[in-house]
Amino acid sequence: MEIINGFNLKNVRGDVLGGITAAVVALPLALAFGNAALGPGGAIYGLYGAVVVGFLAALFGGTPAQVSGPTGPMSVTVAGVVAGLAAVGVPRDLSAGQILPLVMAAVVIGGLLQILFGILKLGKYITLVPYSVVSGFMSGIGVIIIALQVGPLLGISTRGGVVESLSTVFSNFQPNGAAIGVAIMTLGIVFLTPRKISQWVPSPLLALLIVTPISILIFGDGSIDRIGEIPRGVPSLNLPSFNQYFPIIFKAGLVLAVLGAIDSLLTSLVADNISQTKHNSDRELIGQGIGNAIAGLFSGLPGAGATMRTVINVKSGGTTPISGMVHSIVLLIVLVGAGPLAEQIPTALLAGILIKVGLDIIDWGFLRRAHKLSLKTAVVMYGVLLMTVFWDLIWAVLVGVFIANMLTIDSITETQLEGMDQDNPLSNEDQQSQNLLPADEKALLDRCSGEVMLFRLKGPLSFGAAKGISDRMMLVRNYKILILDITDVPRLGVTATLAIEDMMQEAKNNSRKAFVAGANEKVKERLSKFGVDGIIETRKEALETALNELS
Repeated sequence: MEIINGFNLKNVRGDVLGGITAAVVALPLALAFGNAALGPGGAIYGLYGAVVVGFLAALFGGTPAQVSGPTGPMSVTVAGVVAGLAAVGVPRDLSAGQILPLVMAAVVIGGLLQILFGILKLGKYITLVPYSVVSGFMSGIGVIIIALQVGPLLGISTRGGVVESLSTVFSNFQPNGAAIGVAIMTLGIVFLTPRKISQWVPSPLLALLIVTPISILIFGDGSIDRIGEIPRGVPSLNLPSFNQYFPIIFKAGLVLAVLGAIDSLLTSLVADNISQTKHNSDRELIGQGIGNAIAGLFSGLPGAGATMRTVINVKSGGTTPISGMVHSIVLLIVLVGAGPLAEQIPTALLAGILIKVGLDIIDWGFLRRAHKLSLKTAVVMYGVLLMTVFWDLIWAVLVGVFIANMLTIDSITETQLEGMDQDNPLSNEDQQSQNLLPADEKALLDRCSGEVMLFRLKGPLSFGAAKGISDRMMLVRNYKILILDITDVPRLGVTATLAIEDMMQEAKNNSRKAFVAGANEKVKERLSKFGVDGIIETRKEALETALNELS
């Protein structure tokens, strides 16, 4: 009775406290992400997204203690959508009323695709992205956030992506002293606030409460840019626009869906670790998708599981979806009653907060030691980072996953094939001395006087092993008998099976005997379907048979 669909009614007090604390952290971040994603006037849409996504993802999601809302990666993606639409002639200015419905159409599509991912049960596959790719991607997002905030930090108006934004800064380098002063105060607070204080009042909120009044007193003459007018009341329903820009919108929606899924499920793993629970990946995707699809209908910035807010929620006592819902309700109350106060927040203050967010997103620990762990890993990680910053978010992940998987297959293939040289009589003495054959089997092989070629395969054989098997096929002609030992092969892929079939046929074409030894029932059944004969139960029996053939 006390636990209903993951809502533990015994912990209402802890969930309320955790939700309120998470909302305090989320407020300045939501405003900052909205401003970063949509430009001047966009802060309020970050708050809309935090309210809608936070509530619905908690209600329908599969990670009990997770708090969702706008995040750095999602806001960077939306900024990319804005830049892409602007490049084809859509005015960037939100007041023109043309770009927001298009952006929100991409948000809705992204949410619907996430729901589809969950229905198709793709959650477990999304979390299989190699860490080198995830690290490079997240670090790239951090670099993008920092680069895009250089202009606002200096009081210089910028637009577009990293290259365009930095080019504008350098070509129009006229820094605003007032904006720099606000930014320095903000950075000082978010970096230097003692832990004892930040545990009670998060440093971004502290910066908001301290720097905003100071900026009004000292720079109240309009010398710095501020958030500006914020619409009053709750968000209203606005249908998105699907017009001639649909290809751009759909691609953006796909990027938001994939990125949001990765971002959320990685945060779910963090939530599992600190709350000692286990999330439901597919249900989480459906919950995030519902939240984002509805957020798009209410002009809200898309969101994902937010690591900082989730950790703070759990440490403050939140353990069930109630905490995420409370977080949204608190933000809604702020939205209704504190609009006039938020209008005075300087954009340089939000830039300072986002600089801290960007630095926190960068995976400094892995960046420093990746090259010591593996040169290949470092190349993948730095490659994904650079592609993320200077090319395209989704292609960075796709290319990174492809290369990382190819390198993994190559490494696995080396392990699978290492035994094919180990017991080869043409191999050097060191290789022969290192073989792991039992003494009696080694004696049988020695009695064959170098007339038997013993190939030993290990592990599940994928298509990667097929080339290695084919490369050694011509060696069959140098021996009278081929023994292919697959005792340590639990399964065979189709391509590897075809390669074995070809090797056995090559032996027969050259009037050589060929045996397959040690196949388990599953592997034996597959070989039989391919018409491979000469299957012997054990390696020892195969060696004894070979010795008899030579006698």
